[in-house]
Amino acid sequence: MSQDKTAFDLIVVGGGVAGITTAIEAAEAGLTVALVEKEPTLGGRVARFHHYFPKLCPPSCGLEINYRRMRGNPNVTVFTLANIEKVEGDAPNIQATIKLTPRYTKPVAFDYTEWAESCPVEFDDPYNYGMAKRKALFYPWENAYPAQWMVDERAIGNAEFEEWAKGDPGGGIDLTQKEETITISGKSMAWATGWTPYDPANLDLLGFGTSPDVLTNVMFERLSAPNGPTKGELKAPSGREVKKVAFVQCAGSRDENHLPFCSGICCAASLKQATYVRDKLPDAEIHMFYIDVRTPGRLEDFYQARQDDPQINLHRGKVAKVEQNGDGLVVTAENTLTGDTENVTVDLVVLATGMQPTAALNTLPIKANLDENGFFIQDDEASAHYGVGTAVRPCGVAETLQDATGAAMKALQMARRS
Repeated sequence: MSQDKTAFDLIVVGGGVAGITTAIEAAEAGLTVALVEKEPTLGGRVARFHHYFPKLCPPSCGLEINYRRMRGNPNVTVFTLANIEKVEGDAPNIQATIKLTPRYTKPVAFDYTEWAESCPVEFDDPYNYGMAKRKALFYPWENAYPAQWMVDERAIGNAEFEEWAKGDPGGGIDLTQKEETITISGKSMAWATGWTPYDPANLDLLGFGTSPDVLTNVMFERLSAPNGPTKGELKAPSGREVKKVAFVQCAGSRDENHLPFCSGICCAASLKQATYVRDKLPDAEIHMFYIDVRTPGRLEDFYQARQDDPQINLHRGKVAKVEQNGDGLVVTAENTLTGDTENVTVDLVVLATGMQPTAALNTLPIKANLDENGFFIQDDEASAHYGVGTAVRPCGVAETLQDATGAAMKALQMARRS
């Protein structure tokens, strides 16, 4: 008997590591699962990382294992380029209305890599946080799931692109595709809506936007990655040679004017990124400015190893400003150990912007129980709607995976009650 592709035991919203893990763990326990992701592929922000910490291995291997698990499991139905517009009803008959944005391509097995290079239209690439361009016909990234080329919706109506597309050698481009709306049902919903980097435009004193060489931590991940805008070569966007790098902690975090909470993983992430610099530019001088270095548990050894590195200089002090001065960037901070004002001139500044829950920035189609910062509160065990991973609190990948397994168990309980 074939599975009804509109009725599910569980609807998972968000296709990052939290959503993927929740979906596959629930599916392998026997539940039917709909995984709904707004982007063209699964993987979320983790797919853009160069390395995890503390193991310093690429995330692609772990993601590919889960993709393989999904490909072999008929209980999982994946919807990409999908946004939930409306949610009605309650357990065990929740109705979710989903808008599906067209990919403007058919799922054909044709490699457009060579031909796409001739595409005359390109746009800023959001996958690389605008640090590179991508063609209007593109493959999201090498380990994309679903593995399908697509057309950037910004190219629709562009006469130059549409004329070029007429020469399609693979027959896969279909510019006639339209938006669709579907309705699916579920017995419960797991909201793995993830996190968004705090907007650095709010941090005008830290130089973002005034110098191309002031980046955020997520941008630095892409700059360091071999599939990033510089193919992994670590260089300043301005073109200057990188001899000194500053990592600025709590950029917009632990601040009543921005994010009042600690994002928990930024210190470990910056120490990881300092390792990137050490590997790629072994003679570079590294400065990390912090309020406290928070690396609990197993991450303490990871921190200690970087603290012992003579090329990594740790400054206990919150940065007050970053200014362009001639060919360098001057980082000014008060050292809270000595009381002295420090001015360090560097070539590249990386701002450790915090993890803001996406639910705080986008109105959800449910009446979610969120705290003052936008994180899900799970105070009703019988609730059919529950947050997962960074939708609940700031956390790293390992904690997210554990949380997702717990969410799958909750979905199993909800399904058995119905």
